[in-house]
Amino acid sequence: MSVSTTDSSTAHPPSSDEAQRIKPPLLPPLLRYILIRIGISILLIWGVTVVTFLMTNLVPTDPVAAILGDRAAADPEIVAATRERLGLDQPLIVQYFTYLSNLLQGDMGVSNQTRTPVLESIGQVFPASIELGIGAILISVIIGLLLGLASALKQNTILDHAIRALSLIGISAPTFWIAAVGYYVFFFKLRVVPGAGRLDPWITPPPRVTGLYTVDSLLAGQMSTFVNAFGHLILPSCVLALFTIGLLTRFSRSSVLDIIRLDYVTAARAKGLPARTVVFKYIFRGALVPIITVVGLAFGSLLSGAVLTETVFAWNGLGQYAFRGATTLDLPVIMGVGLVIGIVYIIVNFIVDLIYGFVDPRVRVR
Repeated sequence: MSVSTTDSSTAHPPSSDEAQRIKPPLLPPLLRYILIRIGISILLIWGVTVVTFLMTNLVPTDPVAAILGDRAAADPEIVAATRERLGLDQPLIVQYFTYLSNLLQGDMGVSNQTRTPVLESIGQVFPASIELGIGAILISVIIGLLLGLASALKQNTILDHAIRALSLIGISAPTFWIAAVGYYVFFFKLRVVPGAGRLDPWITPPPRVTGLYTVDSLLAGQMSTFVNAFGHLILPSCVLALFTIGLLTRFSRSSVLDIIRLDYVTAARAKGLPARTVVFKYIFRGALVPIITVVGLAFGSLLSGAVLTETVFAWNGLGQYAFRGATTLDLPVIMGVGLVIGIVYIIVNFIVDLIYGFVDPRVRVR
């Protein structure tokens, strides 16, 4: 009598539920992660259009009066004709869908004061803010992370206390005061940096490619223009970076201290690994994910919060353009700037999410 030695588990094909569980995913985890983030970003951009439109149109002031002036605003016929021309006589929901339809066609409206397209004006001033923001965030990341790492590794020493005090000063000091003092000391007194503006008055801007003078001058091979543009960029970038340096210093110090206490760092040190390997491969890499979040948010805030810095240094960027629109109650300008800033935040967060997926594989798997 023969006895079958075949395992009962292999005698029957897997059930449909088991086959469904072991079926490989249709898309790779990283690609699925990116597609989900793109969908979320599109929904967020739509939400920004709603919030920007409602907050701008619910301001308890009359934009028609700001456009016409006191004498013309006293004439009801002129006021009615202006409201009809601007579409302000329509219900709010109709105004929003008109605004959204125009946006989808690349039309942000026309400035009520200058009669120029808002998108064209933003395209002229936005590169200046991008250039200033990139300079400030590079300074902030390099100095802030180094100070935070040094402060955490030398915890409760004189160096640690000094760095924490400096970071507190950077966070607390008013930006407009630092900008005014810095301009007075380094330009008027010491003459180590150029004056206001993006270039000296007698220097012609380089041919426009990106709108960033430092980049465009390099592309055109104009080294003297690059040196001048870079010199004008140093002081406002440093002033704008001070708050972010203090923020990154304190946050990176806290993140590094959390990682230092973990078991795998203790094990790495017990193995006798070099201190540099432990610091950068184990400690700093482990603290990198939360730090990336703060860097992304800081870059967005640098672009949106540079009004005072741009004003002191006569930096014709998005901040000054927004300030002029707000003081004259220019609704298309206010909505356009608000939308651009919101989109910048969304794009920065999208890039941060992608970096998460590359730095920490657990994120994209989830």
